[in-house]
Amino acid sequence: MAMIPNQLPRLASDPTGRSLGLDLPPGTLTGPADAPYFWSGHDPAGPAAWAALRPAARTAGLLPVLLGGGGLDEGQLTPGAMSDPADHDAEEVLAEFWEGCAASEEVIAPFTAGWPGLAAAQPSGSDPDRAAAEVAEALTEPGTWLAEARPALVPARRSADIPAVIGWTGPLNHENDVARLCAVLRSWEDRFGARVVALTPGQLLVSVAAPPLTVEDAEALAAEHFAFCPDNITQGRHSILRDYARGMLLDVPVWSFWWD
Repeated sequence: MAMIPNQLPRLASDPTGRSLGLDLPPGTLTGPADAPYFWSGHDPAGPAAWAALRPAARTAGLLPVLLGGGGLDEGQLTPGAMSDPADHDAEEVLAEFWEGCAASEEVIAPFTAGWPGLAAAQPSGSDPDRAAAEVAEALTEPGTWLAEARPALVPARRSADIPAVIGWTGPLNHENDVARLCAVLRSWEDRFGARVVALTPGQLLVSVAAPPLTVEDAEALAAEHFAFCPDNITQGRHSILRDYARGMLLDVPVWSFWWD
């Protein structure tokens, strides 16, 4: 996988990151000493953490993400096993997944068995990075389920690549090479202003600056979500794509995916 220069080793001797123009709270590096996978804070992020970490993208090529669910175990991270998201075509990936999971016409209504194609790009909404900061702030408010999430920085070119860069294995039962899913995330970045905001051992949360605003567009996107993460529908609150589109996608600024 094509990597950007990894600035994280500098934090070993400069924990605050001042040489990189940062002012980090106490934290730790995860991964090999010469090429850590990510930096993460010792304490919960809190609502202000995302905005405080965002300048690291400009000064050091480090992108923010929240790590929830007790953090990520280094033993379950396999970046060396992941390919490059640039090597995959998002629609080809989704069409392949769709073929393998769209057996029930009742579940995939209003669609039939054939892959329906990609949803249309949405008109520009709010600034994607500002939308990500707003979602991260809301997710880390006291009493929310990510209130204990740790702030983290990852050396990645774009937000969509974060799972592949760290070798995240959350979707292991669905796809071993998370870079294929990152190719889809790249496409969602381009079409919907999406950003990877949070990862837990088995869940991914994405902010959305330009969500679908019509039922037709939401239903088209629901087909992509089903191919990307079938458990969202087969084990979720909405077991039919038509209902999932209306309840989870229509003008909704955050998407959540989990793999059993």
